[in-house]
Amino acid sequence: MRLLVTGGAGFIGANFVHATVRERPDVRVTVLDALTYAGTRESLAPVDDDIRLVAGDITDAELVGTLVAEADAVVHFAAETHVDNALADPEPFVRSNVVGTFTVLEAVRHASTSKAVRLHHVSTDEVYGDLPLDSPERFTDATPYNPSSPYSATKAAADMLVRAWVRSYRVAATLSNCSNNYGPYQHVEKFIPRQITNVLTGRRPKLYGSGANVRDWIHVDDHNSAVWHILERGETGRTYLIGADGEQDNLTVLRTILRLMGRAPDDFDHVTDRAGHDLRYAIDPAPLRDELGWKPEHTDFETGLRETIDWYRANESWWGPIKDAVESRYAEREG
Repeated sequence: MRLLVTGGAGFIGANFVHATVRERPDVRVTVLDALTYAGTRESLAPVDDDIRLVAGDITDAELVGTLVAEADAVVHFAAETHVDNALADPEPFVRSNVVGTFTVLEAVRHASTSKAVRLHHVSTDEVYGDLPLDSPERFTDATPYNPSSPYSATKAAADMLVRAWVRSYRVAATLSNCSNNYGPYQHVEKFIPRQITNVLTGRRPKLYGSGANVRDWIHVDDHNSAVWHILERGETGRTYLIGADGEQDNLTVLRTILRLMGRAPDDFDHVTDRAGHDLRYAIDPAPLRDELGWKPEHTDFETGLRETIDWYRANESWWGPIKDAVESRYAEREG
């Protein structure tokens, strides 16, 4: 298989590329990434000799068209993803997430006139809005879309484009909406690596509001194994929700990190809550498990956190150069 991975130098994409190289030596991987702040060559350094990396913009129709025409399958990770950044400046999110997905879809549509090209579009559970804190309800593929941030709104728009291209042009695409990922190579602006690297650099961790907001955590390797299940076995046009039954409120996650790193449970600062902060996400992954036979391997969240802490402790050369700049931006926002 000739596989094109868009956004393959970012957090989830890079881990997907690493796993593909490690587990599927028959797959020839090309990565397209703009190599902005969240996607770096260093994240792909361990597999540099095994892949082709193309630096380019996901909205560059000529470049995307050329790369898609060479591929048998496309996994589309490329996106702007950080909610705080979207609240500060939504324009890049519209460009990358909406126009970028349109560009990929058009490239796949035109390439498919001469050969079969399989597309998988990677999305987020945030398109569904949020759930009450005291409810057993979980998101399913029938949950209405109700995005609450510029980030989730652009991802919802991208999802709708994919569905329309499947129906109108018969593009062979599947979609997945995944819960919150954690693991190696995640940018230090995100919740878990920010707390870990704050401790490692002698800073006090920061927590939005009371920390009651709940996220459904999944290890990035489990997310990516699910993507492969969908790519190989999924039904065209279907949406599959990826989750690992990992609901934890933010305060509990932070206190677990502090305990694992030898800090007191209240050794952190509360900061003003994020605007429009979603209360709770929870995924029902039953169709993915029952129909496609997928199951997560990283089922002990604390063990996964400990391994993630160990990775950041051992890889300061990867995150250290950007840490101060990230904290400076947060200081401006948190005022």
